Parts: sequence; structure tokens; C-alpha cells
Amino acid sequence: LMAIAFALVLLTNRLTVYLALVAAALAVSYPYMKRLIWFPQVVLGAAFSMSIPMAWTAIQGTVEPVAVLLFCANLLWTTAYDTLYAMVDRDDDIEAGARSTAILFGDLDLVATGILHGSALATLALVGQRAELGWPFFAGLGVAALLMAWQLWSNRDRERDACFRAFLNNNWVGAAVFAGIAAALV
Repeated sequence: LMAIAFALVLLTNRLTVYLALVAAALAVSYPYMKRLIWFPQVVLGAAFSMSIPMAWTAIQGTVEPVAVLLFCANLLWTTAYDTLYAMVDRDDDIEAGARSTAILFGDLDLVATGILHGSALATLALVGQRAELGWPFFAGLGVAALLMAWQLWSNRDRERDACFRAFLNNNWVGAAVFAGIAAALV
């Protein structure tokens, strides 16, 4: 499947191919990052987010500021929700000698996750403003903000099951943002 995907990328343009190579390097290196750095969630966020400039350049031929903002917003959001997932595994990771943002942030894990969430939302607000998406987008962003706030509140005791439910809740965060974009573009 990866070979087919890369073959499809080769049908686009040179910049998209270069970005695909960066994305592949991030994807291949991510599984090893828990042994090397304290923030492997950022590498995962970058790997997931590379699809944004790749898709943008495949269509537009260049990376525009809105695409950079989208990349940054997605990186921040992914780091936030993967930190929630890392909170589930924190004890096991410590025992295994692995590293994560949940371990790095320690008792400030929810504060850091809240800052990441807020930064992702602020960056998405810039996307909405620059792309002139209007009130439907911001309504979706408001729903996403409420869901993120619920995630933090439900994790106040840092119970593994609550952390995992908050992680899974990010499907709804993404759906809210997507619905806002779709409604704004209709």
C-alpha cells in the first residue's frame, strides 16, 4: 500500500514528492522516538500533519500561509490528544524506560494539554479568519472547545479509563471542526 501511495504521489509535482519523503521519514522514525526524546507525541503530530502541506501542494503547487497554519494547528491538537493517550500508559512507560510528554509534563500534564488545546484552537481561529470561513466555522470551533474542556475536566483525577475516554473523544473534536468547515463552505 505504501508503494502504491508513493506511486500516486509521483503523479503530482516535485514539492509534493519532497514533502512525502519528509512524511515517510517522520512515520518511520516515530516508533523509535519513545526511546530517544521526551516528546515523541510531537513527532507523531508532525507525521500526521504532513498530509496537509502535501495535499495543498499537490493541488496548488505551493505551500500557502493557511496551509502552514493548518499544519501547526493539527500538530498542536495531535500532541494534545496523544498526551492524553500517554497518560493512560504513563506507569507502563516509566517501568519500561520509555519517554513521553505525559512523563515530561508530570503533575502539569493537564495544564500543558490545556495549553496545547488552546493553542490549537487559536491557530484554527487564525485559519478561519484568513480563509474567511465565517460564523459556521467558528460555531464548530466553539463545539470543539467545549469538548476539549470536557476532556480536561474528566481527567482531573487522572484515572486511566477517563484519560482513554478523553483520547477517544477527539473523534468528536475533529467532527466538530470538520462540520464547521463544511458548513462554512456550503
